[in-house]
Amino acid sequence: MSPATSTADREAIVYAYPLYEMRRMRAATSPRRVAAHGEAPEGQRWCNVFTHSRSLLAPGRSRVVTPNNDTLYSTAWLHVDDEPLVVEVPDTQGRYYVLGLLDFFTNPFAHLGTRLTGNAARRFVLTPPGWQGELPEALQSAGTRVPCPTPWVWVIGRILVDGEHDLPGAHAVQDGLRLHRLGDSVAGRAPRPRAFDPDCDPSAPAGPAHFAHQVRAALGENPPPASDLRQIAALAALGLDPAGPPPADEALRRLGQALDEALALLRNTETGRQTAEGWTLPPLVEGSFGDDHRARALVALKYIGMLESAEAYYPLAWKDEDGEPLTGRRVYALHFAPGATPPVDAFWSITLYDARDYMLVANPIDRYAIGDRSAGLAWAADGSLTIHIAHEAPQEPDARANWLPAPAGEFYLCLRAYIPRPALLEDRWRPPALRVTGRPAGTADAPGPESRA
Repeated sequence: MSPATSTADREAIVYAYPLYEMRRMRAATSPRRVAAHGEAPEGQRWCNVFTHSRSLLAPGRSRVVTPNNDTLYSTAWLHVDDEPLVVEVPDTQGRYYVLGLLDFFTNPFAHLGTRLTGNAARRFVLTPPGWQGELPEALQSAGTRVPCPTPWVWVIGRILVDGEHDLPGAHAVQDGLRLHRLGDSVAGRAPRPRAFDPDCDPSAPAGPAHFAHQVRAALGENPPPASDLRQIAALAALGLDPAGPPPADEALRRLGQALDEALALLRNTETGRQTAEGWTLPPLVEGSFGDDHRARALVALKYIGMLESAEAYYPLAWKDEDGEPLTGRRVYALHFAPGATPPVDAFWSITLYDARDYMLVANPIDRYAIGDRSAGLAWAADGSLTIHIAHEAPQEPDARANWLPAPAGEFYLCLRAYIPRPALLEDRWRPPALRVTGRPAGTADAPGPESRA
């Protein structure tokens, strides 16, 4: 490592990286067109308006890795600067939903929905940083006001869907989501989106000049808390403080070296804890990362948009009980003892992904996940549940009912636990190990069931 790169420089990059990633995601996901208002002006995008995914993600339908096959997404980029915004949600008729709010430093600072605010129709008021105005009496009930730490906020909503037949009900929830400026809401005027210049090419490499421009702009729009003065001084040394001059040649060289080293460190850092059963437990995330800037950067790099762990928890399995990679050349059983399915207050599912591209795998029965809402599962007489994971369909009817199809090559699993109970978050309950029970016909490198007595 070059002596010219200091620990302070690398720490400054780690501190700033979530800001860069949020600028990139805002440019990539904010809409150019919305139905009620048409195209945004040339070179601009819309904010302060919801956009919705209307179908469940399936093979070939996702641009993000490890896609969710349980919920529809509704998202919005909000600019809450000089006037509060009112978020209207409909009565979801008991359907689970959550609107996760991220500030521009990627802290998941608020969650609106089933767990914390219920399922009834209501309005929330998102107020700008430091706003001291008065709200109308109708908007003064407890829990209505949500102070925003930064002027820019990303809302990522998830709405539960119990399969294709259930889509109309989920669509009704999406159609009931509304965003108004406070004045428009009070006056009964229709929602109005706002045009903005994203000022970012989301596909551009993270070179020093591009990184510096994005971070400086992000900090200019979203001032950091006063408690981060030491970090701001380190940013200034790299030309990243918007109050100072942009980096010139020598500063760009120094920034580029620190950027390369910091990103390599983040990419090679494990983000979870390994269990003896072969699962990787994700980091625990609360409403703010506080001073843990490395954890914040790791989540921004690998799990951006993550809800706090009390809302959703996602253990991953890449290996079986013997530490071998999961592969379609073996047959596996995932056995939940009686009363020992994932402890949740909303729902759970096990989703399978191809290890090559981190995407869902096409299969003959169009089943990409199994969980507590799956129809037709075969439960044992003692109340236990065994999920069978294999490339070929099992012969026995009960095993076939519980079959999660796998590709011929390597794959991994994601356990999604929504509103997990303390036993899961406190590591008093763990997902069971994947036990090898056989191999497809014609394979010779995987042990057969006789070795698993």
